Amino acid sequence: MINPHRILLAFGLAVAILAGCQSQPPAPDTNLALTAAFETALAQIGSPSQTLAPTETPVPTATIPRTPPALPAAFQTSLLKPDSLPHTYVADTCQYLQNKWNPNNAAPGTVVMPIMFHAIDQDAATSQLLKISGKDFRLLMKDLHELGFQAINMQQMADFLYSNSNVPRLSVLLIVDDRAYSAKFNDHFRTYYEQWGWPVVNAYIGLDERPDLWAENAALSAEGWVDYQAHGYIHNINITNSSTDEFILSEMGGAITSLQKYMNKTPIAYIWPGGGFSARAVELAPQLGYKLGFTVNPRGPVMYNWVPQADAVNPSNPIAIPEGPARNPLLTLPRYMDINSRGELDTVRQISEGAALYAEQNKSIELDYYDIVCAPLMGPIPGIP
Repeated sequence: MINPHRILLAFGLAVAILAGCQSQPPAPDTNLALTAAFETALAQIGSPSQTLAPTETPVPTATIPRTPPALPAAFQTSLLKPDSLPHTYVADTCQYLQNKWNPNNAAPGTVVMPIMFHAIDQDAATSQLLKISGKDFRLLMKDLHELGFQAINMQQMADFLYSNSNVPRLSVLLIVDDRAYSAKFNDHFRTYYEQWGWPVVNAYIGLDERPDLWAENAALSAEGWVDYQAHGYIHNINITNSSTDEFILSEMGGAITSLQKYMNKTPIAYIWPGGGFSARAVELAPQLGYKLGFTVNPRGPVMYNWVPQADAVNPSNPIAIPEGPARNPLLTLPRYMDINSRGELDTVRQISEGAALYAEQNKSIELDYYDIVCAPLMGPIPGIP
């Protein structure tokens, strides 16, 4: 296509040349020649109407804001008892969704089953309250392994509950309460550590006495597979709503001091002696550095941002302190009793499967919400296109 600007430039140059020749005698019919040149230029670029038409300025397309979808409710299941409802604890929705769907983290539906042990009676024919028989103990460990459970330690538990760090899809936290000789762990738990790599947690009483016990357990702690956490200082007086701050701090702080002194470690979990806790004790616990706390209430398994709790006393189990009023699920986590836990394994597995299915059904909604609301501030979820 002929460029009109170039034609006009050529026309102007012709005029200049003619002007420069005015000292010469003017050639006849000069005006006629100029007129003919101009008309020729116009003919080459089209009609006057086409040449003089203004260039249209593009109009920018208006950007329509995307409306974020409504997020689904927390996963519910009929497999929990009616008074045990899942409570969430992550306040930042965007952080929760990023942690939940990061493919490097634990997959949705990952559960941890905390189990509480006290005494293991090798010679008992049957199990009793707070005393599981050796036979039932071995059957429990066998069933856990065959169903695909794997044991984790307390740091793994904290990382999972706080940021959804990767742990096995079916995890179990084996917590042995109270002090004992090292033989208890060597006789009953070491074989599972050696065969399957399973650690065990010992909720250890902090009272500064029995140097023989401290020495034996410090040696196990140094090996790394027995994970020692706090279980009170004098231990045998439960924390209640009437407990003073002085008593609470002495119990929870004294346990830290002893474990630092004898085992060179700082506990991150407080296993409430006798299951006794209060809202005030739960409030003080993080100030001392505790990240997790465990009751004796067998509400169910736990998942990231999902902890079964009760908001009121259930007449059918009046000794189970309701956790809801303490308003911190991470410091009031449930535990199954060892003698009852074997019968709950399939229920835990079904809860895991139900939660995974529910998450997958809502994945596109949650990712769409994240893309609209969260990504502009936090960036995309790593690994999610």
